[in-house]
Amino acid sequence: MTKGINYSVKDIGLFDKLEGKVFVGKDLGLTGTEVSVSKLAAGTASPFVHAHKKNEELYLVIGGKGMFYVDGEEFPVQEGSLIRVAPAGERALKAGDKDLYYICIQAEAGSLKQATREDGIMLESKPSWMK
Repeated sequence: MTKGINYSVKDIGLFDKLEGKVFVGKDLGLTGTEVSVSKLAAGTASPFVHAHKKNEELYLVIGGKGMFYVDGEEFPVQEGSLIRVAPAGERALKAGDKDLYYICIQAEAGSLKQATREDGIMLESKPSWMK
């Protein structure tokens, strides 16, 4: 774990060594989101269907293929799929014939007050590769 005044870094290792779900919000000091990195082994599924009281979730599938369930509907997902689920959405995942890797970002629905373009500030400082 590496921390500076304005950043923190946690190395969770290679995805092929990942087992289950790793929540990183607390370790990284996140204050507006919770993030988890997960692996569902081939042919396995979430052990339960869940929803949230306040938080929407964004799932980013980063490896493998599988099925996603929301509110009684099932649809295929694969590497590159992005799935947003509202707090009340009843959700679950199932891996296909290979391991399914995904990142889940959780934030309170309706809490975003500005997007990157409205919030970003262009600065004069530059890393070594921009000089």
